[in-house]
Amino acid sequence: MTETLVLGGGCFWCTEAVYVQVRGVLDVESGYSNGHALNPTYEQVCSGTTGHNEVVKLQYDPAQVSTRELLEIFFVIHDPTTLNRQGNDVGTQYRSGIYFTTSEQQQVAQDLLAELNAEQAFGLPTVTEVLPQANYSAAEAYHQDFFERNPHQGYCMAVAAPKVAKFRKTFARLVRD
Repeated sequence: MTETLVLGGGCFWCTEAVYVQVRGVLDVESGYSNGHALNPTYEQVCSGTTGHNEVVKLQYDPAQVSTRELLEIFFVIHDPTTLNRQGNDVGTQYRSGIYFTTSEQQQVAQDLLAELNAEQAFGLPTVTEVLPQANYSAAEAYHQDFFERNPHQGYCMAVAAPKVAKFRKTFARLVRD
């Protein structure tokens, strides 16, 4: 049995680059979620007028990797304390978001956020929204597997590669064989 979880943690190229390496993640697709326009384009999402977030849709096997582990990775590879911003990427499309497809995922996300805030894990409160996944559409083909196809592109080298390295170091036990 597989589950679906949708995560917005800034640029989807960077988030996808990490999750394709996670044991138990069967498929990662870059896309747009939780906005009001139907099937928006990248340009429309970047304009900030659609309400969509750049996300990755994860299909995973919970027998191999838990929802909590996926979310622990999520909180290590992005800054959940900056509203509508990840580094130099600014706009509502870069907001921190967990878009669940089951009530169990919702509970895990809410519990983990409560723990992180109680521990003051980031020094500031988190701004991560936890909402049901809604109005998802896949990003254009040229966005899929972007880091894998363009590892020497400037943005990938400066932003995605360090996130991948941090994941591999912090979560060595979850790196795909």
